[in-house]
Parts: sequence; structure tokens; C-alpha cells
Amino acid sequence: MKLGRSFLATAAALALAAGVAQTPAVAKEKVTVAFIGPLSGGVAANGLGGRNSADLAVKLRNQDENAKYEYELLTLDDECKPNVGVQVATRAAANRDVVAGVTHYCSAVAMGTVDTYNKFGLPVVVWGAVLPDITYANDYPEVHRVNGTMINQNQVAAEFMTDQGYETWVVIHDTTDYGQGHKKYFTESLEKNGGEVLATFGVTADQQDFTAELTQAKSLNPDVIYFGGLTPIGVRIRSQMDKLGIDAQFEGTSGIVSDAYIEGLGELAEGTVAFIEGAPIEKLPGGQYFKEQYDKANYNEPPEAYGAFAFAAMNLVLDKIEEVGPDRRKVRDALNKVEGRDSIVGEITFDDHGQNAVALITKFVVQDGKWVVWEDSEYASGERKLNGM
Repeated sequence: MKLGRSFLATAAALALAAGVAQTPAVAKEKVTVAFIGPLSGGVAANGLGGRNSADLAVKLRNQDENAKYEYELLTLDDECKPNVGVQVATRAAANRDVVAGVTHYCSAVAMGTVDTYNKFGLPVVVWGAVLPDITYANDYPEVHRVNGTMINQNQVAAEFMTDQGYETWVVIHDTTDYGQGHKKYFTESLEKNGGEVLATFGVTADQQDFTAELTQAKSLNPDVIYFGGLTPIGVRIRSQMDKLGIDAQFEGTSGIVSDAYIEGLGELAEGTVAFIEGAPIEKLPGGQYFKEQYDKANYNEPPEAYGAFAFAAMNLVLDKIEEVGPDRRKVRDALNKVEGRDSIVGEITFDDHGQNAVALITKFVVQDGKWVVWEDSEYASGERKLNGM
């Protein structure tokens, strides 16, 4: 298994610290880096997992006696709200002590903050948001992303579901940029694969009652209800489908792949399918190392689906600061040259818009109260069947 140089150096440093007496360390220059994500609200589980993972990267680097700097982490809560996101992004970017940041799980927030990072010249690496426009809508050299986009995700989602034999869909999406993007790219990919969308419904992020939309959906008798949005709405829609007697297969996006989705639905979560960028920790190139270090740190929350990306993003930022020094412009330029970089999530190569060009999409299904990789599930083996199959 191949890991980046920084990971091997960290492991070596930890071993030395544990078994060999060290001479007093010379005080190092302190460098501040930022983490921004949703630490409160409906998708806080994902944000807390990302924060812990970024924090772990900083702690491990500070334990590395070969590191040139001592790092301090500024953690900010964007609440998965664009207006709040702009406020905290401005707070981080206007603070000249902050050299770089690892930013955003929610696409609407990430999209709303790119102008701020460009204006202040703060280099950032997105760790979870998947809207393509975050990297591609502007030519901002400050903005990078380690995970793939919803284009890749929905191409796999459409092909996989049509291959299962499904033919008709009702699409429900939230009306944020995130939900609109999923609707657009899934519909395009579905049509290319021979599927048919019978109806499309946009819903607001704070909507509680979906009776009107689901009643219309039921009358159309679709094979699948596709949902493009985040966990809180996904839980409400799936629950209300059951109350209305809708027996269609439920298909979601990366936005519902969290423990909170299963906790919110209990047995109703069974058989839900969804698709995310990356892979489970145990299947990542450096997953075992990450899991061991995360467990040792005794965080109160799990890393969730995108924690490994936050860890990889922060390590990449720290690597570049180590290489070129705590200078925003130099770090930005160094990030823009990243090619073939090893990380725990696999190779990272940024294209001319700062987007990681090496995308890996994993198919998931809920089985017995857990998100399970499709290929490892009893659904894939035929022991269990999805709705309508």
C-alpha cells in the first residue's frame, strides 16, 4: 500500500516519540489553517466528522518533529447556510494569520463563498461539496477540491439503476444549487441510459410536508423515487412515502449517506441506494492508517462518509505550507501544480480549475442498519431484492 511522504514521515515521528528520548525542541513558528463545515443543523454529523478528520491531520503533523511549523486550527461553523458560510469565510479570509483552509460540505455554501476566497486570495481545498460549478464556473486559482463532482456521481447512479432493470422515475430535489445540480445531471445521464422521468418536483430545504408531491408521484406509479438533497429532507420524504403506501425504490445521492439517515428512519432505511465520491475507509488506499489514528484520538463522532477527504485535504494543505512556507500566494501556486499526489483517498491530480481529475464513485445500499458497499451486500448476491425487483 502506497501512502504520501507526509504520512510515512508522521508515522516515523510518532514511533520515535514513543520509544526514544528526544532533545528539547526549538520553538517553531506558529501557522494558522482553517476548517469550515456544518457543525450544527441537520447535516452536523458530516461536518463534525470532517472537522475531527482535519483536526487529526493537524495534530499528527504537530507530533512530527521534522515539521517546520507548529499548526493551529481555526474551526468555523457554516451551518450549511450560504449566508452564514459567506460570513465565516470572510472571517477566515480577512484574518491574515490564516494561510489556507479546508472548506465546506454543503454545495450551496461552497458555491456562495468562492468569490470571497478569490477576493482575499485565500487558497482553499473543498473536502465534500460536489456541485461542479464550485470549481468550474469561475477561473479562481484559490479554489481546489479533492473529491469528485455530482456529474461523476450521477453518471454511475443512472447507469447502475437502469442496469438493475428500472425504467421510470419521479425526481424530487431540493431547490438549492445542490439539489438543482443533482436533478440536472441525473436526468441527463438517465435519458442517455434509456430511463424515463415521469415528473420532477422541487422542494424547499425547510419543507416538512410532502403530501402533495408524493400523492402526485404515487398516481404516476414510478419504479423509483430519486431524491437529490440532504439527509433531513431525505428522512422526511422516505418516511412519508411509507405513510402514503408508495412502494417505489428509494434512490438518493451522497447527501444522505450518513448514520443520521439510518438513525432517523430505522427499518424504513433498509434497501435505500445512494452513491458517493470515494470509498469506505477500509477500502481506501490509506484507510487502515486513517482509521487507526482516528480511533486513537477518541473523537466523540465518527468520521462519516467524507471525513477521509477532509483529512486528505488538510494534509495536502500542510504539505504545501511545509514546501513553500506560510505564504498564501505561494501555497496557492503550489496547490495548482499538484499532480499524481498520493493520499489516503487515492491519487490527487488537480486540473486547470483545481478539480481532482481522479474520481472514484462507490455504490451503497442500506442493509441491516448500515451503509454497505453494493458489491459486498446481499442485494448484489441476490439474497435480497430491491423494491420492484
